[in-house]
Amino acid sequence: MRTIAIVGAGESGAQLALALQRSGHNVTMFSDRSAQQIRSGSITSSQCVFSSALRVQQPLDIPGANTQELGIIGLHLNISGNAGDSDGEAIDWQGTLDRPALSVDQRVKSAHWVETFITRGGDFRIEKLSVRRLGELAALFDLVVVGTGKGELGQIFATDRAKSPFDRPQRAVAVTYVVPAQGTTEETDARHIRMNMVPGVGEFFTFPGLSTHGPCQMMVFEGLPGGPMDCWDNVNTPDEHLETSLGILREYFPHEYPRFANSVLNDPGAALRGRINPVVRSAVGTLPGGRIIMGLGDAIMLNDSLTGQGSNNATLAADHYARAIDAHGEGVFDEQWMLRTFDEFWRGWGQFSTVWTNSMLRERKDWQLKVLAKAQHHEALATALTNGFDDPRTLFPWWFEPEEAEAFMARAVAEESAIFDLRDFRSTLGQFATGVTVVTTRTPQGKKVGMTANSFTSVSMDPPLVLWCPSKFAPSLDDFEASTHFAINVLESSQHVLSRQFATPAEDKFAGVDTVGGVAGVPLLEGAVATFQCRTVARHQAGDHVIYVGEVEKYTRTEGDPLVFHAGAYHRTALHPDFS
Repeated sequence: MRTIAIVGAGESGAQLALALQRSGHNVTMFSDRSAQQIRSGSITSSQCVFSSALRVQQPLDIPGANTQELGIIGLHLNISGNAGDSDGEAIDWQGTLDRPALSVDQRVKSAHWVETFITRGGDFRIEKLSVRRLGELAALFDLVVVGTGKGELGQIFATDRAKSPFDRPQRAVAVTYVVPAQGTTEETDARHIRMNMVPGVGEFFTFPGLSTHGPCQMMVFEGLPGGPMDCWDNVNTPDEHLETSLGILREYFPHEYPRFANSVLNDPGAALRGRINPVVRSAVGTLPGGRIIMGLGDAIMLNDSLTGQGSNNATLAADHYARAIDAHGEGVFDEQWMLRTFDEFWRGWGQFSTVWTNSMLRERKDWQLKVLAKAQHHEALATALTNGFDDPRTLFPWWFEPEEAEAFMARAVAEESAIFDLRDFRSTLGQFATGVTVVTTRTPQGKKVGMTANSFTSVSMDPPLVLWCPSKFAPSLDDFEASTHFAINVLESSQHVLSRQFATPAEDKFAGVDTVGGVAGVPLLEGAVATFQCRTVARHQAGDHVIYVGEVEKYTRTEGDPLVFHAGAYHRTALHPDFS
């Protein structure tokens, strides 16, 4: 049985501890506060957990902490004039999330997770750890994971300059949890994230959540350094914090002020002020004695709160680490394993949330403003932008490249004339569970190409034919057109990271991926439960897709459970109760 120490009882540390405990590992969780101290202390962040992270987040089991009662269903964006469209007009629109998001005060859920861990027999220790003490733990445990960047612990992990474009905070940040006055009029967008931007001043966004005293409204202020919203340094008390919050709304976001004019703080600890320097650090920290520890969550990947990705990154990273630890078996948790594990998470998710968040901290590009303005008139664009908060990978590459942005807008507008609501149609098609494959090929120039696809099926046994259907808009379609062969790699259940990696545009989708050469030099992914090496025998135009038919020239099969995709999420296979 592996012995694992988790330092930190926040969003990432507590979830990792619970996941490993459930898998049978011997886990010890360290925190500088008890569950009750966490619950009665001050807030630690804003948080809005979108559906991609909610699917893997540890159950809350807290009354009201569910999307039925408190789900966030969309985004209402307002950008004041002078940074709107080409005529300087304001931008104002609403978009709908495909699946609801949820915000629960981290004091509430972290305290609950700690108590759940203890109830299940977990070893929970209240101790403020020093770097020296970490060295002692590294000698006692098979693996030490640090999920907090507080104090000197945050200095253990070296900054990765290649992934950290800023050397100073980009916003002065303040968070305020309030309870609206009784009788406040219910607004039509009450269950939306209301995102407001004033060029040259900063941003204000707000959304409903659950805090220590029940439902509340969470307010986040993001002021440009040196600007009029950078005004928190002389605020010292909860009353001053609330007064400053309302003053900013009255001055710079007057359309929001009436909603909050008579609000009160949720509790004396419902105020937070500070500055976040966005940074990515090495996943491996070397202690003075030479032993190594692993970083997680904010300890190594700290994003500004502007896009609300912190809790999502922490949750998805904890889930990835737990799966990687389980898959490692009795292997040694050495530096190579630590770096590879974080790199898999970075390539499959972290880089996209980080790069997108960093782009939002900068002044908007002309084509980005054009997309935002056009979304006022086209619901498909508003919806696509809104769901980018749930899965930032969907914003690539069109948010960052003007030509791609034009093409994306054209496709989104064209969707409005389709027979069906295409998002709803896709969701309905998603009710058909499929396996997940990565289709690979090699161009005549020797370049390796791959893309994720679940549109794979057998066609004929004699001759042995299979098919798959790439989109006509797929960036790598020309490469498949130029190749004579392709391979279908059926992913194993633990290879969801590869599914994400090959589904998102990147300069090198094969970075960190182990492959072997197949027929005609086509790369085959190691670890797949099955591979089919095919010669392309036919291509058929079919609407906005192309049907590729291949004759199987060679195939392989290994033991293992396939990765399954259903209703927008990954699943593992399991025997039906009637057959177990």
